[in-house]
Amino acid sequence: MERKKLAIDSLKTINSKDIKPVYLLHGLNAFIMKKARDKIIQHSLSDEEKEFNLSIYDLEETPIEQVIEDAETLPFLGDKRVVIAKNAFFLTAEKSKSKVEHDVSKLQDYLEQPAPFSTLIVQAPYEKLDERKKITKALKKQATYVEANEFNEHDLVQWIKDILHKRNVEMDEDAKQLLLQLVGLNVTIITNEVEKMMLYVGDNGVITREVVHELVAKTLEQNVFTLIEAVMNKNLKEALNIYQDLLRNNEEPIKILSLLASQFRLIYHTKQLSGQGYSQQQIAQTLKVHPFRVKIALQQSRKFEEPLLRSIIKELAEADYEMKTGKIDKELLLQLFFLKQAGV
Repeated sequence: MERKKLAIDSLKTINSKDIKPVYLLHGLNAFIMKKARDKIIQHSLSDEEKEFNLSIYDLEETPIEQVIEDAETLPFLGDKRVVIAKNAFFLTAEKSKSKVEHDVSKLQDYLEQPAPFSTLIVQAPYEKLDERKKITKALKKQATYVEANEFNEHDLVQWIKDILHKRNVEMDEDAKQLLLQLVGLNVTIITNEVEKMMLYVGDNGVITREVVHELVAKTLEQNVFTLIEAVMNKNLKEALNIYQDLLRNNEEPIKILSLLASQFRLIYHTKQLSGQGYSQQQIAQTLKVHPFRVKIALQQSRKFEEPLLRSIIKELAEADYEMKTGKIDKELLLQLFFLKQAGV
């Protein structure tokens, strides 16, 4: 079996028409899982053949021996058959609610001599597989492995470059970083946003930071990130404008405050741990947050001293109490907070 690859590299290997008889797709990245599966199907069957020679089974509802029986059935009106087996929970140590019993020996036998006219795709959308099980060992040895792992920042930047290359579109480095800050590491959203911006600038165009600002849809969390940037830079006008936009979009002040408090606590803790010599990865593991969030928090922490961060967190906690007790108008409370941070 092939050595483990990053998801982006595994996808590239499927671009060739050398389709293997058995694939094991493993990981929590649903986008990559679907992309890999679709590529295998695309290189195996025409649109007309899919109707008769593409089968999809859920292993929480169907025993594996039925799947194998289908894979061993000759294709109808075509040369190839693709059989997909989703949710292979028997490869893990997890307990499933499914009452279906699987005769995994049928799968083991099939791996020894797969049907030459079929491609079997086994999907395991789980974090870990149970390496002690014979069937897991057999699949890892004899199937082609595609790791649908979550993208890190480096992977996503490369993914963006690959999408842009197809249309000869360029994207400024500042624009890429802003996109990641606004969207996070969600490959599905990033793909959709990049494709939207490519349509906007056209073939051979350039996506700038201004284009990202104009076109990328912002969630509440993304707007709060921008809000914190305005607070850091003591830009009262921008902070109040963002806040008023959020209120016009019917966002609750208490929810905005909660997200502000959560991000400032993250900034404070990352600053503390960084000062103690922790690396970005170690901080992420300690705080149990994604490394990319830690990277952003570390960048933000450089503009704050620890006493100021403690003061801000205390003020937000007091504002939360006053909101919940109704002592002061909710919308006014956050306006007062922004005024104070701007030194007004």
